[in-house]
Amino acid sequence: MASATILEKGTGRVDEHGLLFEYTIKLLVLSAFFELVLYRLVSRLGMHLSKLAAKYEAIRLLFKGLSSIGFTLLNVVSLLLFLAFSLFLISKFKDLGRHVYDTVVTATISLLLVLTIAFLLVPPAMLGSIAYNVVTCVVLVVLATEYLRTHTQRSQRAMMVCFLLGVFGWLYYQTVSTFYGFFQWVTAPPLVHELNRFGEAMMVLASILAFWAYGGITLRTTNKRQRHRLIFFTTTAAGLFFGLLFLDYFLGLYDRALAESVRKAGEGIGWIFQMGMGYTFYLPFALYVAGLFCWSYTVIKQISMGRLAGYGLGLMFMAGYALQLSHLTLMVVFGLLLLTMDRRRTIVAANAPIEGKRFMEAGSLETGSMVGERV
Repeated sequence: MASATILEKGTGRVDEHGLLFEYTIKLLVLSAFFELVLYRLVSRLGMHLSKLAAKYEAIRLLFKGLSSIGFTLLNVVSLLLFLAFSLFLISKFKDLGRHVYDTVVTATISLLLVLTIAFLLVPPAMLGSIAYNVVTCVVLVVLATEYLRTHTQRSQRAMMVCFLLGVFGWLYYQTVSTFYGFFQWVTAPPLVHELNRFGEAMMVLASILAFWAYGGITLRTTNKRQRHRLIFFTTTAAGLFFGLLFLDYFLGLYDRALAESVRKAGEGIGWIFQMGMGYTFYLPFALYVAGLFCWSYTVIKQISMGRLAGYGLGLMFMAGYALQLSHLTLMVVFGLLLLTMDRRRTIVAANAPIEGKRFMEAGSLETGSMVGERV
């Protein structure tokens, strides 16, 4: 009787999709990181240090040059995103009509790209912004449904649900506020500020859960080296977390003037990240640091392994919480697309026992012939 053997083969490596797609993604993540640092963060830091920049010409020229480089990288990121989406859509055109998911995701992503190009040529009005946000929600729902269908681990599903709740919190805030502004309603939209803060909390939680989903460290390991790494990582992270959580309290006991200066510096950092990424830092600062630490470790590890998940997680969280620019929205969509592509494929090999049986039969025939010759 033939029995089935189930094998699992990974399909989530970046080098399995061609050299052009591989190097496009690598350049995209690298450019997006420098665009985040140089344009969305450093340029805001220059605004925060405007008095110092006005006093020293060298500092003003430095921030001006870094901001110019960051703005150039913004255009580079946009072009690389369009190239990456084009490569993906070209590979999916041959499967149109065969699978419902391929047809739907191709149609929705194509519509989102067409709207992006149209709004780059003609700036959108309020109705155009609402339509763009609605199409973005549809694309995210399609990709998230495929991700939840193909990824059955609880950690990955929990991370994805939290991330979607975070993104939808911002999209609800942006869409409903624009809708009320279009009709010139002076009343506050229902639950707009509450859902905006809830979305930010979900984004921070998703960045922490990314370590649980893709960090590769488990509590049930029998490897001593991995166990030592887990203990070291847990103790270090817990020490940093509680240290930052009670930093203001301990500094207040030691020196109130020092505590006040550290508090003002923290407010300045919060202002920079709020202008650049949309985080208001209303949660304890230790949670944001924990999310950054867990996300950074996970992305570096996954990218070093050549996994698409590392590049996807990098783009999703580097886009930030406030998706005020179109290339940030495309970064989230493409990052989620890479996560859906990072999965394991099941292969069923049903003829393995039969081949072994034939091999044994061939060996027995050869042995019988040799015995006959001796006799």
